Amino acid sequence: MTRTAKAVRATAETDIGLSVDLDGTGAYDIETGVGFFDHMLAAFSRHSLVDLTVRVKGDTEVDDHHTVEDTGIVLGQALREALGDKRGIRRFGSVTGRGELFWDVPIGPAKVGTFDTELGREFFCGLAREAGVTLHLRLVCGENAHHILEATFKAAARALREAVEADPRVEGVPSTKGSL
Repeated sequence: MTRTAKAVRATAETDIGLSVDLDGTGAYDIETGVGFFDHMLAAFSRHSLVDLTVRVKGDTEVDDHHTVEDTGIVLGQALREALGDKRGIRRFGSVTGRGELFWDVPIGPAKVGTFDTELGREFFCGLAREAGVTLHLRLVCGENAHHILEATFKAAARALREAVEADPRVEGVPSTKGSL
């Protein structure tokens, strides 16, 4: 069974095409028009071992908000589709079927280069909601905004990697309810 998916979104603000392979090697090909965001998505792909191809044309002449938020939405949709019925996954790290973000990541500087640091939360909110994952991101310590955001992307990637791994000991869906 291949655990791959493609998703698209075309609005007046963004045009996004994206593909994922949950059983990849962390290979990526990313062009969003937002350099720092490309760097974050590359780290996400590499540390989750999810192959990721992303093409975005967004209204970056306005700002990066729609590009970042909508990419989170589309990535979440692709992850949900690639997971299918979630049979045989480890689940925790955390994939629950209840899309929600818990964000406790205070970031001092409002910008990393031209990137608005508040967009980190917007990305993960869209991703969590659309993927159907409960995601807790909390800053334990840190001062540099670049490194803080990078740590959130890497931590979420490692949690996703663990959650979607096949567990040979799990039969069916890992839930007492029988579905996620």
